[in-house]
Amino acid sequence: MKIDIGGVSVNYRVSGEGRSILLLHGWGTSLKSFEPVHNNLEKHFKVYSIDFPGFGESEEPPEPWDVEAYTNMLRKFITDLNIEDPILVGHSFGGRVSIRYAAHHPVHKIILVDSAGVKPKRKLSYYYKVYTYKTFKKLLNLPGLKGHKEEILTKVKGKLGSADYKNVSGVMQQTMVKVVNEDLQRFMPEIKAPTLLVWGENDTATPVGDAEIMEKAIPNAGLVVLKGVGHYSYLEKLNEFLVIIDNFLEKDKEWKDA
Repeated sequence: MKIDIGGVSVNYRVSGEGRSILLLHGWGTSLKSFEPVHNNLEKHFKVYSIDFPGFGESEEPPEPWDVEAYTNMLRKFITDLNIEDPILVGHSFGGRVSIRYAAHHPVHKIILVDSAGVKPKRKLSYYYKVYTYKTFKKLLNLPGLKGHKEEILTKVKGKLGSADYKNVSGVMQQTMVKVVNEDLQRFMPEIKAPTLLVWGENDTATPVGDAEIMEKAIPNAGLVVLKGVGHYSYLEKLNEFLVIIDNFLEKDKEWKDA
């Protein structure tokens, strides 16, 4: 299904009956990454899976967005579809949006899965890439090189950028830069809803240390670590993940018959 949110066509899937749950995918994926979770939850809940603008079958944003812009999109989606006090399930980037949304809007519960939101401590290799790019950018302002500036910078970014960065358009590249550099720790103490953190023990993209920071910062949060899996813990140990969230959401199944 498609809905126009502020001039951007947003693709989503909805099925089931009961309390509303929104599944918010990670960077570089789509609502399809949550398909097995959606199919399980629709037995007891009304489940919405969303393609964020720039991913899946949704249109790209008209300009580079930050986390606030994506959060505003989510707010409009929830308002336009008359969704009340939803349960948010956010993986990685979807966790970022969940954190920021829940800090200022009513939600019933939150499940953060290998969520981003704590600004990472960068390795030396990261700073090498950043400052190499900035140095090239300054040099290319010199007379005789200005005419080839964009062509050369594109090649430099291609060699220095991550796979996620290189595999998206210019607008989404700039969006990614805005998103990954935002630290959301200031919003975490404002979250009042019960929050479940589910993490992969071997996650290197958003390490367990980030989850421990979130558990301390969010007033009503608890952490479950899945052994032997990484950043996509909910898919790598799907059955175990479903049992955990089923327990967390057990009482909310009754809302369907209320």
